[in-house]
Amino acid sequence: MNARLTHVPLVVSDQDRALEFYTAKVGFEKRADRKGPTGARWVTVAPKGSDVEFALIVGKQRTRVEGDQDPKAGTAGLQVALSSTDCRADYEAMKARGVRFDIPGYETPQRAPWGTSAYFRDPDGNAWAIVQQSWIGKMMVKAFARKK
Repeated sequence: MNARLTHVPLVVSDQDRALEFYTAKVGFEKRADRKGPTGARWVTVAPKGSDVEFALIVGKQRTRVEGDQDPKAGTAGLQVALSSTDCRADYEAMKARGVRFDIPGYETPQRAPWGTSAYFRDPDGNAWAIVQQSWIGKMMVKAFARKK
């Protein structure tokens, strides 16, 4: 199969609130906002320059991060990861625009041998990671890719 990823559903409770959060606070751009053939609203956002769009779908499901319950458990839950060239600067800019970095034990950027990461949630509790790989992290990814 010759396929490429184009859209990822992101469950939200209010499309207008989510659209405002992702464009004004996270810094994504709005790609679509229209009614579909059934009358349902189709709203998508994406990081500037990204081929993949996030469809803001009204529903109740959300991503979960294990650190929500126990800070010692880490962030081994489900989250969407965004690649960054400067995680700390992105963290500071997003925090200044009102993004809450409040996952217990991960309120500030975390440094590890593989890189630096910061974790936040949208108003519906969907978890996100901002990840800046170190040179060791880049080497690890290349090594894992060769083992396939």
